[in-house]
Amino acid sequence: MENTEGTNRNREKLTAQEFERAFDLYYKNVRNFLYYKTSQSELAEDVAQDAFVKLWETRDKIDKSSIKAYVFTIANNLAINQLKRDQLKFKFLKLQGDKMDIKSPEYLLEMQEFDQKLQDTLAKVPDGAREVFLMNRIDGLKYREIAEMLGLSMKAVEKRMSRALAILREEIKGKF
Repeated sequence: MENTEGTNRNREKLTAQEFERAFDLYYKNVRNFLYYKTSQSELAEDVAQDAFVKLWETRDKIDKSSIKAYVFTIANNLAINQLKRDQLKFKFLKLQGDKMDIKSPEYLLEMQEFDQKLQDTLAKVPDGAREVFLMNRIDGLKYREIAEMLGLSMKAVEKRMSRALAILREEIKGKF
């Protein structure tokens, strides 16, 4: 009975004072962790801030005894997502750069618009489908490799990829 009460007490909403204390205790470590992971100080700073924003937004759903692990997990996931977006953008721009050496202002504006539309569209794709899509299209992994890495069946990977492609086609169709 006491154990249940302790768990419920830990699940009480994180107060502003407790959040501030967690921020003071963990922010520098989270930022450093992200810097070591990405080698980009600005990205590490941005993602660390985003992680604490997300911590605040979900303060009523977390176990107070695992704040440190939770904020590091959030930061890691946000960094992975940002790096995947950057990698996708880089590959797209490289492909476009190979096709056209002279970039007019109109071309650059179109590329910015397309990039924004692509990022917005990828954000609409459910996490599992987006993960499979990026692993296949960016990392070049085969469905079998993705299935092994994620502990899924081949059919599940195919279904997730199909869903991601359907959303991307629908959202981008006729716009570029």
